[in-house]
Amino acid sequence: THLWRTKFRYIDNVEHEATLMTCLLAGTGAGKSCVQKPIDFIMEDIRKRDAENLKREKEWKDEMMRKGANKDKRKRPENLIIQEIDADMTNPAFVMRTAEAKEHFLYTSLNEIDQFDALKGSGYQQFRIMCLAFDPGNLYGQTRVGTQSVTERVTIRFNWNASTTIHKGIRYFKRVLTDGPVSRINFCTIPERDIGEDIPVYGTYDEDFRNSLKPYIDNLCMASGLVECKEAFHLAEVLKDENAEFSRLSQDRVYENLSFRANVIGYLKACVLYVANGYQWEPEIEDFIRWSERYDLYCKMRFFGDAIKKAERDGDQESKKGPMSILAFLPDKFSYQQVESLRLKNDMNAKGTAKMLRNWLHRGYIEKEESDSVTQKLSDSVYFKTHY
Repeated sequence: THLWRTKFRYIDNVEHEATLMTCLLAGTGAGKSCVQKPIDFIMEDIRKRDAENLKREKEWKDEMMRKGANKDKRKRPENLIIQEIDADMTNPAFVMRTAEAKEHFLYTSLNEIDQFDALKGSGYQQFRIMCLAFDPGNLYGQTRVGTQSVTERVTIRFNWNASTTIHKGIRYFKRVLTDGPVSRINFCTIPERDIGEDIPVYGTYDEDFRNSLKPYIDNLCMASGLVECKEAFHLAEVLKDENAEFSRLSQDRVYENLSFRANVIGYLKACVLYVANGYQWEPEIEDFIRWSERYDLYCKMRFFGDAIKKAERDGDQESKKGPMSILAFLPDKFSYQQVESLRLKNDMNAKGTAKMLRNWLHRGYIEKEESDSVTQKLSDSVYFKTHY
């Protein structure tokens, strides 16, 4: 979120900004709030600037309220860059904040993933925002007639952290498993503790931590332009090949599809660490990125893998064969039951058998060897023969 107008070229030659959307799925009482303390330290400088601009905005709003319908109202203040947004922000407010951010990233931290529902507008727009935030050069906005309404077209730059329980997280994304959000989000978890196990003891975040963090934050704030990191680029190629090899061995298409964007996420993490480290690559960065990407894919497969496979099977309407003539698959002489069995084999109902045979008789495709009516269900002894 500190990076501004900074891009990284991925191995497919597409330039990305550092988008990272992270969802923590863990059980009740697992300690999901532990991520908040380091976030507070990382976001300190941004929050300080945001507080000043929020104060300016409030003063302007108070002034507008005092003036009422007075025509001499002052315009909305310029340079109201407010990066950390409220979790319950509406869609128009989100668009306005994005426009005013002047290409800076917005950021929010959510205690529960369903707080995103405030952004959904009409038609689950929160999931569209998640997808667009990951895609370079996206466009999003709204056009309204009212003079006081927000009318903007923006490029979404949005990073966020969210925490939720495993079951709630799975339910939240169940309608969009094959639509893209899951593959664009970085997922993580906290392993379940054994019953009766001691509570975890967390590290201390204090002035020493703040001072040690500052050089990295400063490096991110000073970065700009297209950053090339050959080590991160090479690692992305290696991990891409490793993912492809595992996909071939497992024959798991869901894993392969998820691995494409997981590798982009890993690459962007590597580039951010490279910049934060003063444009210096270290072996520990590679170790972390390799672990992080595997961890992300493990969580996606664990929490969503089977559900994605089922959704793809249920929604797969693609025909594996072209249109065919059922008559061509029948012998020269055939019974009613043979026709009925063939219809069932080709996902047709049995009730339509008699009607189909009457139609064939009328069209001259078949002829009946005996005088019994085909309007009634015929026994195995009644045969038809093809007319041509």
